[in-house]
Amino acid sequence: MARSERLLELIQLLRRHRWPVSGQVLADELGVSLRTVYRDIQTLIGQGASIDGEAGIGFVLRPGFVLPPLMFSDEELEALVLGSRWVAQRTDAPLARAAMNVIAKIAAVLPDDLRASIDGTGLLAGTGPGSEGQADRSHAYPERNPRRAKLILHYMDAKGDRSRRTVWPIALGFFERVRVLAAWCELRKDFRHFRTDRIVTLRRTEQRYPQRRRALMKAWQEIEGIPPQ
Repeated sequence: MARSERLLELIQLLRRHRWPVSGQVLADELGVSLRTVYRDIQTLIGQGASIDGEAGIGFVLRPGFVLPPLMFSDEELEALVLGSRWVAQRTDAPLARAAMNVIAKIAAVLPDDLRASIDGTGLLAGTGPGSEGQADRSHAYPERNPRRAKLILHYMDAKGDRSRRTVWPIALGFFERVRVLAAWCELRKDFRHFRTDRIVTLRRTEQRYPQRRRALMKAWQEIEGIPPQ
C-alpha cells in the first residue's frame, strides 16, 4: 500500500471510531507497525487533521475534518457516481436534483484525469420502474419528517381493503419495483410496513410522536434482524 493510500485509510479508520482508539488497533487494521502509525498520525496533524490523543491512551478525529474530493480512489468515485445516478433515476425530484448536484460538485474540483473517469464510467443506473414508480413519487416520501410528526394514512392492502392508520414514520426502503414505508402503527400497536403505491391519501399532522426516531429505528432493526447502516 502506498503511503498516500495508507494515510487516507488511517483517516477513514479514525472517522469510523467515535471514541479514542489505540495505536495498536490502528496498526493491526492497517497491517503496519505501531511506530508507522505514530509517524503517520504526526504527518496528518501536520497537514491539518484535527487528531487528539497520545501514545498509550488513544486517538480520535475531531468532527469537521474534510478530505478534499481528489483523495477519492477510482472505485470510490465510481461508487459515488453510480449511487447518485441510481438516486436520480429512482427517487423524487428534490432528491434527484441533489444527486446530480453531488456529481457536478465533485467533478468541478477533480483534476482532469479523474474528471474524465467520471464521464467515462461504464456503471449506469437503469431507468426507474414505470407507472408504479410514478405513483410512489406522488407522496413526496413521507419518511422525511424532521419534526417527528405523526402521519395519517388511508391505506389499501393487497385485497383492496382500506383502513385509516396513524403512524410514526421510521424509514423508507427503496426496492426495484416498490417503495416501502416502515413505521410504528398506532392501530396495530406494532411496527408495520406500507407500500407507498398503496397509500391512497397521506396527511402530516401537528402531533409529535413521543419516541426519538433513532430509538425507533434501533428497535425496528433489532426486530427485523437488520444490521445498522
